[in-house]
Amino acid sequence: MAQDELKQWREETVSTESIFDGKIISLQVDTVALPDGKTATREIVKHPGAAAVMALLDGKLLVVEQFRKPLEKFQIEIPAGKLDPGEDPAVAAARELEEETGYRAEELKLVSAFYTSPGFADEKLYLYFADKVVPGTLNPDEDEFLQIEAITLEQAEAYIAEGRISDAKTILAVYAWKLYLANGSI
Repeated sequence: MAQDELKQWREETVSTESIFDGKIISLQVDTVALPDGKTATREIVKHPGAAAVMALLDGKLLVVEQFRKPLEKFQIEIPAGKLDPGEDPAVAAARELEEETGYRAEELKLVSAFYTSPGFADEKLYLYFADKVVPGTLNPDEDEFLQIEAITLEQAEAYIAEGRISDAKTILAVYAWKLYLANGSI
């Protein structure tokens, strides 16, 4: 469908009410005018964006395991973190990789940028690939408690099946890794 045809379904913001302003996110409620003339509310999480890295070390994927309070369980994920204001996503990806795993990427390649939950949040995540990493300095945030591991593709697939890997960025990274192994490039 052409963009002009889609415009008829656009929701125009009538008003915005700020509900919460936190360290990482803010929440607002927008009243919108619907195409049929009625109004509705939309709860919107504002997020500065994030960057993640699928880094390979000796043919294995570098991951971290940590407790995720919203899920009330431990998760295995690729290194990732939020963007600082005005920060280049590649800089954030490099920083997060080193802080969380103790490895630096010699080169980062953008795999994809995507919205994590467009139904209620504006968070855009930039996924990078690195297959040349060297030792750096491990420096997790003071409130981060991480277990670092390098896993095989078979382990990653088993962790997905078990639910130990269940976040979109890491699942996408595992599938991109499979393509990389099949094609030799990202």
